[in-house]
Amino acid sequence: MLITRIITAVVLLVVLLAVLFGGYYPAFAAVVLLFLTAAITESFQLFRSSRKQSFLIALFWSAAFAYAFLYNDNSAVKFWFGLSTLLWLFRFVPSLKVGLPPAEGGRNTMMATMYAISIVACFAAIVLFFKQSAVYLLSVLALVWIADIGAYFSGKAFGKRKLAPSISPGKSWEGAIGGGIAVLLIASLSVLFGGPLLADTFAVALQAKLGWAGALAVLVVIVAASVVGDLFESQLKRRAGVKDSSNLLPGHGGVLDRIDALVPVLPLAALIHTGLL
Repeated sequence: MLITRIITAVVLLVVLLAVLFGGYYPAFAAVVLLFLTAAITESFQLFRSSRKQSFLIALFWSAAFAYAFLYNDNSAVKFWFGLSTLLWLFRFVPSLKVGLPPAEGGRNTMMATMYAISIVACFAAIVLFFKQSAVYLLSVLALVWIADIGAYFSGKAFGKRKLAPSISPGKSWEGAIGGGIAVLLIASLSVLFGGPLLADTFAVALQAKLGWAGALAVLVVIVAASVVGDLFESQLKRRAGVKDSSNLLPGHGGVLDRIDALVPVLPLAALIHTGLL
């Protein structure tokens, strides 16, 4: 199992670096559409839609996404980032406390549609950041990866108080705080000592425009958003009675399992990014 997980991770890393730094935009667009289709298919399956229905819905979203964000200069792109952020703030975050709607019925269908919108906004943010630069995109993704790694090791070492025991018993407040500290520390070091190599990064742009206090405050919010994204997908999987969103990525589950924390973070970061320009 570990070997399978490592092999899949290496393949994904090679593909990621190839499409980001290969200089061939159609390859980037193809990978984005492939992963978007998989993520939306998995999300609707978690909301109890049939496999065929989920895939057809995902194809529709992917076609609309390709037209709106990959090949057109969409001046209304901020709308999608703002809409996603509002959906997370007023619908998905409260569900962590009050629970999900029944798995059948209009409320469930509505929430599934809203979650699909947030996934579309997430991938639109990926396109936006990539057009800035591959390094800039990686710098935003790295914030979530660092938070996740920091939370894992902090939770293992110090975790005592459960963050959301009914949703994800393995997560602790100490782990979440440790992940946040790791992000603040590494982002600060990248600003202070990154030099020309890291000049075009999200953390540097934040500090230049907002100062240290503003930049650190934004980073704390981003870490919190990553935790919420992870918990929300865990809640969906618990209700659906599954361990992973799919078995598409051997040893890693589904695409949604890999990007769950990114779904709320990237549209929020993109909204902030567009305000910085």
